Amino acid sequence: MAAGLRKRGRSGSAAQAAGLCKQWLQRAWQERRLLLREPRYTLLVAACLCLAEVGITFWVIHRVAYTEIDWKAYMAQVEGVINGTYDYTQLQGDTGPLVYPAGFVYIFMGLYYATGRGTDIRMAQNIFAVLYLATLLLVFLIYHQTCKVPPFVFFFMCCASYRVHSIFVLRLFNDPVAMVLLFLSINLLLAQRWGWGCCFFSLAVSVKMNVLLFAPGLLFLLLTQFGFCGALPKLGICAGLQVVLGLPFLLENPIGYLSRSFDLGRQFLFRWTVNWRFLPEALFLHRAFHLALLAAHLTLLLLFALCRWHRTGESIMSLLRDPSKRKVPPQPLTPNQIVSTLFTSNFIGICFSRSLHYQFYVWYFHTLPYLLWATPARWLTHLLRLLVLGLIELSWNTYPSTSCSSAALHVCHAVILLQLWLGLQPFPKSSQHSKKAH
Repeated sequence: MAAGLRKRGRSGSAAQAAGLCKQWLQRAWQERRLLLREPRYTLLVAACLCLAEVGITFWVIHRVAYTEIDWKAYMAQVEGVINGTYDYTQLQGDTGPLVYPAGFVYIFMGLYYATGRGTDIRMAQNIFAVLYLATLLLVFLIYHQTCKVPPFVFFFMCCASYRVHSIFVLRLFNDPVAMVLLFLSINLLLAQRWGWGCCFFSLAVSVKMNVLLFAPGLLFLLLTQFGFCGALPKLGICAGLQVVLGLPFLLENPIGYLSRSFDLGRQFLFRWTVNWRFLPEALFLHRAFHLALLAAHLTLLLLFALCRWHRTGESIMSLLRDPSKRKVPPQPLTPNQIVSTLFTSNFIGICFSRSLHYQFYVWYFHTLPYLLWATPARWLTHLLRLLVLGLIELSWNTYPSTSCSSAALHVCHAVILLQLWLGLQPFPKSSQHSKKAH
């Protein structure tokens, strides 16, 4: 009898869930005109697009030829570690030395064994296809929580980008691996799991150093949420994980490991640049140009931190205090504050990068809809925003890059930066004074 009651209970709950789902779909059909414009329908549109992406990705793998670029080099570098070489200066591949941190080695070591020592390319493509779908899922969860971007934009983020599909399943670069870990980290931060979020952020950094472009934003969020003393344990997680992952290589040759895996002065080849093709090669390679870009990067980060991210009316130094001891009572960070700060931090870094190669597109591709639609701007209509997205996609699909494609990319970046600066209004001083008077 008890078993019968349990079965009835289960069937009843299943029927109730099916009824709610049916009711939701009926409501969505009735409001189908709003389906592509209202962010509350993000998950429904995302589910449809993910299903479409399964078919598109399968078609791409089986119909478009795979292009070998770095996969064999990755496998050769990993094989060197498997054979007992822990000195980073001795690890080489077909395209050069190993220049990625230890997390890359461990993850691609797993891929090495899963693909028959790197020989089963089709298996590797299938794994990266799953990775691509996981990335989409994590990105859609972020957009669902921010509730800012109209769902029709997601079509251009998914099905319309040839370059991104190519980076994931036709080139097998390590950039997508780093980005899926980064988006998982952001989801954990949105769930207020700051320790785990920092852990996966550090894991993403250990795959490829470009994730450090998000670090200024993450530091600002940690100081806002916890103050200096409270942020130290979270920063300790980030640093500690890097030490643990790199320990075998640090014990063998610490200078070699740090200089290779975190080489901030690495020189890029002019032939592969997407963003600076209109410059003379001598200027592109000049040290003064690199320092000017770094100065501009740091200056703009500081301006955004002072005038746009920090909006309580207190001094920026108040972030170092314990939140309970600040003059303005601390407010919980909203999803949009977290996402806007992280995405903007990364985007500023990309705007002033010394060089962008084709696979670097995934560093910010999935953040572009948020950067364009999250802040209100009457002068930037839906059509103009789509035009910016289209020009960016065209610039990244122009091979080899031209002076026009590079210039167009910078113009689009400037439009987005202007939108971000004008869209986020600073804290009004008058309200601060009125609070003090009150």
